[in-house]
Amino acid sequence: MKLTRRQVIQAGANLAGASLISPILAQSPLNTTIIPSSGQQVPSVGIGCRNYRGSLNSDEMPVFTDTLSTFHRLGGKVVDTSPNYGNSEEIIGTIMRELDIRNELWVATKVDREDQATGIARMERSFKLLAGDSFELMQVHNLRGVDIQLKTMTEWKEQGRFRYIGVTTSSDRQYEAMAEVMNRHTLDFIQIDYSLGNRNADDRLLPMALDKGIAVLVNLPFG
Repeated sequence: MKLTRRQVIQAGANLAGASLISPILAQSPLNTTIIPSSGQQVPSVGIGCRNYRGSLNSDEMPVFTDTLSTFHRLGGKVVDTSPNYGNSEEIIGTIMRELDIRNELWVATKVDREDQATGIARMERSFKLLAGDSFELMQVHNLRGVDIQLKTMTEWKEQGRFRYIGVTTSSDRQYEAMAEVMNRHTLDFIQIDYSLGNRNADDRLLPMALDKGIAVLVNLPFG
């Protein structure tokens, strides 16, 4: 029997779903990664929330809630979002409050403003939406306003509002600029696009991160 591409994808999805609820897997510890700047261990795989958006009363909210609840129940911790992902922060914050799991997750978000005042306002809004007095990780999104925002972020990290700070990109066109930022600033994290179809970060950014003790978050892992 010849399977269509759609049938193959559906079969894979069904297998993945079955794996998620397997009692054996549910009892197995997740692989962890050590953050170089602190020694803290976190699960190697997290959840990106770019598509967590829409009305809080939409039919998708129960799906979002069930997904995050299952993620948490099976030991997941790292949650990455951004003000640029529609109202993702609002949705994630609402779910964390509803499930009372904020303190059990490792939350990362981003800021992407050119000047200091609007950057501060953006980050304060993230605190409000994401139901916490501090974040594990704040990142400058796509290097926008990077030097200005990192100045504030460094100060807030010293005050305990962030445990870690970093920068992100999802385009190899920004790799050179990111390398320069990695040389100018003390960072805990970089977030980059890296997949089987795009390994350009191997050339410079990943070796730099290793040398400087900077942790790496990967976006677009499937290209």
